[in-house]
Amino acid sequence: MKNWIIVILVVIIHFNGFPQGNYQRIKVSNDIELVKLSKNAYVHISASEISGFGLVQSNGLIFVNGKEAFLFDTPVTDSQTKDLVDWIKDTLKLKIVRFAPNHWHSDCMGGLGYLQSQGIESYASQKTIEIARTKNLPVPAHGFKDSLQLHLGNELIKLYYLGAAHTLDNIVVWIPSEQILFAGCMVKSLNSKNLGNTADGDLITYPKTIDKLIRKFPTAKIVIPGHGEFGGIELIKHTGKLLTK
Repeated sequence: MKNWIIVILVVIIHFNGFPQGNYQRIKVSNDIELVKLSKNAYVHISASEISGFGLVQSNGLIFVNGKEAFLFDTPVTDSQTKDLVDWIKDTLKLKIVRFAPNHWHSDCMGGLGYLQSQGIESYASQKTIEIARTKNLPVPAHGFKDSLQLHLGNELIKLYYLGAAHTLDNIVVWIPSEQILFAGCMVKSLNSKNLGNTADGDLITYPKTIDKLIRKFPTAKIVIPGHGEFGGIELIKHTGKLLTK
């Protein structure tokens, strides 16, 4: 009987081995925590009230090289963003030098105003910049059309606009050295039963964008969605299935 219990536990662990529970979790504040992916990468998770959706947990990414960090997406508010930036500076002893949002929604760049007050350079799709201007939001400083290569020290970071999906301007971030794809809200966690908020998206183009994504990054080891648990390439495939419903 004990042997069967052990076998069952091993199977459970095997099929649930990738979720965030297997990674070190670090509490930043009552509404922010980090999940350490590697010595150079963290997922930041913040909980905020979002109009129409209630309390929502949103994901972002921190990539580290030496004493510098690149931040991808902010928490929803300036105050939460300040808490995160201060903790990174005081606890990890890192300086955030660059920032890029996945798209224009508040769960991606709600804290951009604070980052700009700290002199942090920001990069975004030109479409994000255009939307931010029309909506009187803080505007990222540097834009790109299809792709942009940046460096954090000697580490390469690639930003891509592959097409409309969750929003018209959503991008993805690829970190080759870590094989990490920060896909943001266009990709859904395995627990997602639907596509969530698509009010600002394009459901016609969405499947084509997801197809481009899976063909472009077949070697991705970690895929990070905008909300929910990260995983592997199966998250992109799951999103594709949701699009066929």
